[in-house]
Amino acid sequence: MIDMSDSSVSAAKKSSKKLWLILLLLCVAAGAGWWWSQNSADSAKQGPRMGGSFMGKVPVNAQQVRLDRFAVQLKALGTVTPWNAVSVTSQVAGELDQVLFTEGQFVEKGTLLAHIDPRSYQAELLQAEGALQETRAQLASAQLDLKRYQGLYKEDSVARQTLEQQQAIVAQYQGTLKVRQAQRDAARLDVQHTRIEAPISGRLGLRALDAGNYVSAGSTELVTITQDNPIAVNFTIPEHELQAVLQAYRQEQPLPVQVWNRDETELLAEGVLDSIDNQVDVSTGSVRLKARFANPEQVLFPNQFVNVRLQVTVHEQALLVPADAIQFGSNGRFVWQIQDDDTVLIQPIEILTSDGTQSMLRSGLEAGDWVVVEGVDRLRSGSKVERVAPAGSEPEPVPTEASVPEQTSRGAAHTAQQKAAQ
Repeated sequence: MIDMSDSSVSAAKKSSKKLWLILLLLCVAAGAGWWWSQNSADSAKQGPRMGGSFMGKVPVNAQQVRLDRFAVQLKALGTVTPWNAVSVTSQVAGELDQVLFTEGQFVEKGTLLAHIDPRSYQAELLQAEGALQETRAQLASAQLDLKRYQGLYKEDSVARQTLEQQQAIVAQYQGTLKVRQAQRDAARLDVQHTRIEAPISGRLGLRALDAGNYVSAGSTELVTITQDNPIAVNFTIPEHELQAVLQAYRQEQPLPVQVWNRDETELLAEGVLDSIDNQVDVSTGSVRLKARFANPEQVLFPNQFVNVRLQVTVHEQALLVPADAIQFGSNGRFVWQIQDDDTVLIQPIEILTSDGTQSMLRSGLEAGDWVVVEGVDRLRSGSKVERVAPAGSEPEPVPTEASVPEQTSRGAAHTAQQKAAQ
C-alpha cells in the first residue's frame, strides 16, 4: 500500500525547486539588461570612435598648407655619355713596333701613344724625293732650251713650231713637278702616321693590341679615348612635355638639370640643358635632350644609368600641400581638412603639378589650412581628431637643474662670487 503523504511532500519539494530556478533566471536576465543599458549610455556620452562609431578622438599627423617657392621639374631616365669619344686606329698599315701608353691614363691631345715600324715608309719617302729632284732638273733644262729658242725665233732662225713644242715640254715638266711634290708630301705624311698620337684629350681605355701585331690601316682599333670633363647625359621626355621645355629654353636662360643615382637617394651632379633634338621619335613619341655637366672628380662615368630632373620653371609664391595628404576618390582628388573644432571633412582640390613630396594647388585650400597626412584610414566626415607628432620628431627634453653637471654649477657659483667681490 502506497503512502500518499510521502508522494505529496516530494511533489511539493520539486515544485519549490522549479520556482527558485525560475526566479534565479529572471534575476540574471534583469542584471544583464541593466548592464547593457548602462554601457549603451556611457558609449553615447563618449561619442563616436574609430571613424565615428566606437572609439574617441582619432590620432593623426597633420600639416599646414603653405606659400613657398616651388620648382617645376620633369623626371626622366638618362644615360651618361662622353662629351667626345674617339676610337684610335692607325692610318697606315704595318707592324706595331711600340706601345707607349698605360691603360686608364689621362692624355693630352698630341701625346704619342704607339709607333709602327717606319722603315718601308721612309724608303718610299726617299724614292719620292729622288723622283722630285730628277723632275726639277728636267724642268730646268727645258726652261734653258726655251730661252734659247725664244732668242733664235726673234732672229728668225727657228720655226715657230719648234718654239711652241719647247713651251709645251716646259709646261709638261711643270705638271710632272707638281705630281712629284704631291708624292713626296704623301710619303712624308705616311712616315708621320707611323707615330700614332692622341687626337683629343681624355682618358684611355683598355689596350686592344700588343706590340708585334700587324695593324691594318683605318680598321684596327688600338684603344679608345673618352672625354669625361665635361661630360654629357642623354635623356628623353614625352612629346606632350616638349612645349613647356621649348618655351623655357627659348628664353636663353640656362635650365638646371640634376642627376641622381639609380635609387634617387643621392644627388650626383648638377648641370644645364645643352641641346634638344630636332625631331620627335615617332616610334616612341619622345624627344631626346642632352645636358652638360662639369665632372672634375669623375663622379659620372660613361654609360652609367642615372635619374634626371630637368627644372622647367620656378613659382615663387606657390600654394603647397604635402603629397601624402592627397587622396583619390570617385569624384577626383581630395584631402581631409581639419576644422577649428578638430573635426574633419572631405575637401576636393585641384592640383597643378607635383614633385612627389609637395604638390602645387590650383584651388580648394588656402594658406594656413590644416590637412591630415597620416591616419586617414580611420576617418569619417565629422570625426574628431587629435594631432600628434610623427615618430622620431619629439622635441629633446629641456635639461633641469638636477641634470646640470657639477662642474657647470661650480663654475656658475665662482662667477657669481667674482661679480659680488667686484
